[in-house]
Amino acid sequence: MPAEPVSANRLWLAALQATAAIAATPLLTLPRRIEAGALAHGEARAILSVEACLSYGELAAHMRRTARFAKAQGWGKGDVIALHMQNGPDYLATWLGLARVGIVTALLNPQLAAAGLDHGLRVSGARAVIADASLGTEPGLPVIRLDAAWRAALNGLSGAALEEAEAETVTLGDPALLIFTSGTTGMPKAARLSHHRILTWSLWFAGLSQAGASDRLYDPLPLFHSVGGVVAPGAMLVSGGAVMLRDKFSVSQFWDDIVRFECTIFQYIGDLCRYLLNAPPHPLERAHRLRLACGNGLSGAIWEAFVARFALPRILEFYAATEGNVSLYNVEGKPGALGRIPGFLAHGFPLALVRHDAATGAPWRDADGFCRRCATDEPGEALGLVSAGRGATGAFEGYTDPEATSRKLLRDVFAPGDVWFRTGDLMRADAQGYHYFVDRIGDTFRWHGENVATTEVARVIGAVAGVKDCAVYGVTVPGHDGRAGMAALVVSDAFAMADLTAALAAHLPAYARPLFVRIMPALPLTQTFKQQKTALMNEGFDPRLIADPLWFWKADAGQWQALDAHLHDAISKDRLRL
Repeated sequence: MPAEPVSANRLWLAALQATAAIAATPLLTLPRRIEAGALAHGEARAILSVEACLSYGELAAHMRRTARFAKAQGWGKGDVIALHMQNGPDYLATWLGLARVGIVTALLNPQLAAAGLDHGLRVSGARAVIADASLGTEPGLPVIRLDAAWRAALNGLSGAALEEAEAETVTLGDPALLIFTSGTTGMPKAARLSHHRILTWSLWFAGLSQAGASDRLYDPLPLFHSVGGVVAPGAMLVSGGAVMLRDKFSVSQFWDDIVRFECTIFQYIGDLCRYLLNAPPHPLERAHRLRLACGNGLSGAIWEAFVARFALPRILEFYAATEGNVSLYNVEGKPGALGRIPGFLAHGFPLALVRHDAATGAPWRDADGFCRRCATDEPGEALGLVSAGRGATGAFEGYTDPEATSRKLLRDVFAPGDVWFRTGDLMRADAQGYHYFVDRIGDTFRWHGENVATTEVARVIGAVAGVKDCAVYGVTVPGHDGRAGMAALVVSDAFAMADLTAALAAHLPAYARPLFVRIMPALPLTQTFKQQKTALMNEGFDPRLIADPLWFWKADAGQWQALDAHLHDAISKDRLRL
């Protein structure tokens, strides 16, 4: 089954060739390429799922019907429409159809409710919401429900090619999507994605993965994210291959799906790999056709064991951010590394690691006011040069909030007037140029592949009756990537854990809800009354070291449980799925 190894240079060359001619065809957006694919591939499968499948022809027709439906609503080029849906073929067909006529789609997390939903709609500037049954409330905007009536209306429209009078002139420079990212502080921000950026991602990953018409990619990631919703399906749809969508990741169904749908590529985040590795043996775990696993966050601690157990020929680990201009690709498959930039591409991927000042949370500057590059293996913040000449890979297209956009830019870094994008990530680079993730800067931490903004979590907890003060932070858990959420609370007699449970469930997605709670008489503060979260993070959740009451959210029981030494050991030895 393993294919002939491909040299790293050949993979780089394939990606460069795939993206080289983008600028020469400014009207050839991803939706238009899919329409061209319908002419070339016709009845070939484009999108697969357990519930339904769409051929290239059916996908193109669905997109055109959606475009006509949108025009009938009075929506036009530049309007923002929010999408609140679970994973499925309709999800991709809907935003691609809107994008075909220049409408911008704001991809909402369907787990959001109440304040989080209101915030997303407000910062996106959406005119209306397209939603399935996952939207249980009325958001105060017109809502198009994806029900039987919608389906009938859609099917009553023509799926034929759009006439010139129907189709807007949409260029690669026009906006296509708003994708929400928490960044390093505050509420989620709506990052702008142009058609150019979307197409570049799609073609670049098609080149690096050597995607072709015989490939089927297994995508169990959320479609409201850039990787699961754009990179993974986009790479297949520009290559004539197919993407298999799952509503959510399932360890028990993973190998059955992989074999049943004859998948050749698997899109991952690191936690999914660990879940599979910790699962009992499955009779099909080596009877697959997978030739590549592509994703980010695969820990070096489990990399080789993951590859060996499941007989995976190749891993393509990468680092990128939805709104960022810094990207790394581990095309050599070096365990634990984010990737490296070969010398012949250094001019096209200007990346710098600069010394970090932990006291200020900002890059350190010398007496002349400039930053200093890190030495070999010295951790520092990763920056990407913002340059108008670098196209979509070098551009920072910003957020809908101008102030948030400005905060991500660092000026006068190495010379007067230069501008660099701040990733908010600490990395180190070894002598061979391989980069390794160290940690996130600021209050945001990652859990289950998601960025969790502590300010948003603290806002929800602070509104619970009896909570006088709270600090939210991430703590390391042995055997788990990222950090799990923990909240230290100062409470009155009016506080009840049941009220906390209800508030978290009502206002936060599952990944953002703290797994650990510590009840304290007072929070540690600095002399300037700032919370000393570092001390709390270092103390973690060990009851042998902490005299305060500790609680753990036992997901399988759906309740909080007092955290004693026995339970702590079970968590630390990875006996419980978090």
